[in-house]
Amino acid sequence: MLESGITLIQDGFFYYRGQDALALAATSSIEAVATLLWGARDADASRLFEQPSALTRRELAPLEARSHEPLTLLQAALPIAAERDVASYDLRPPAVRQTGARILRLFTTLIGRSDARQPIHRILQSVWAPKRDAVADVIRAALVLCADHELNVSAFVARCAASAGATPYDIVSAAMATLKGTRHGGAATHVLDLVRQVGSAKGARAAITERLRRGERVPGFGHPLYPSGDPRAAMLIQLARTSGNEAAWRPFQYLFKAGLDVLQDEPNLDSGLAAVTLAYRLPREAPILLFALGRTIGWIAHAIEEYETARVIRPRARYVGPPPAKLGESRSESNEDALI
Repeated sequence: MLESGITLIQDGFFYYRGQDALALAATSSIEAVATLLWGARDADASRLFEQPSALTRRELAPLEARSHEPLTLLQAALPIAAERDVASYDLRPPAVRQTGARILRLFTTLIGRSDARQPIHRILQSVWAPKRDAVADVIRAALVLCADHELNVSAFVARCAASAGATPYDIVSAAMATLKGTRHGGAATHVLDLVRQVGSAKGARAAITERLRRGERVPGFGHPLYPSGDPRAAMLIQLARTSGNEAAWRPFQYLFKAGLDVLQDEPNLDSGLAAVTLAYRLPREAPILLFALGRTIGWIAHAIEEYETARVIRPRARYVGPPPAKLGESRSESNEDALI
């Protein structure tokens, strides 16, 4: 078991360095939460996020000509920016915080198609929901809720890479590859596909039943750490419910009731991200990008902790394959083979 002082999950709630994450999501910027999770002083926040990206908008343009898949673009930019950003080889905590902020600025430069150094949630709102300023707070809350969640699979990958001495760019790259998996950050896309089949309470039940009959897992429901319901989902679902977009919200209402009736499970974060995406008319890629941007902060926080341990993570495997032959028998067989 790894020790960490970043996120506590307890009694149906979760906390960032002892502070209620839901309360932070209601009021704090993602930059302030990064400052908290990275163990920086509040006074350092503005200096951290005033830094430019290692690559300018103009330098990133050729990448966009090669791929239109947003997460692929983020992944492709990381090693190129790392080569330019020689300060990222400094693995002392203050330097890693600086590098983490530059990585976030790199991502927002790509997504926002601008070198602007505005707050991240404002940049996203300007490209995803122009002229709808109120959507910025929804994006901000989602980013904060995605910032960290203890030792999930991508955070563990991040810590393994950090323990090997990888730079923050490579750590984020490794973790992001894990995030793309359909059982991790990619699950919200499947919720969007599912809810599009729902036009009524009967249709919601049928959509869930169809997946169960095919032996598939129904996306967007249940979380082993929250048997009574995922608080992150509850907050995002409330935001979707109060969006004023009844047409987008109604299918989720049917889906969540059917999920509780059939699966005995509450919706999880993936459902929450999908719900705010449709309710606020965000692009289809918004859930995975919100997850990736928010969770980058957590990965950097885990890297800072892991660098400080100066160890290499090396768990053992419990062997369950065929047993080896006894040493004496092996030698005897070898001698017989030699005589033949």
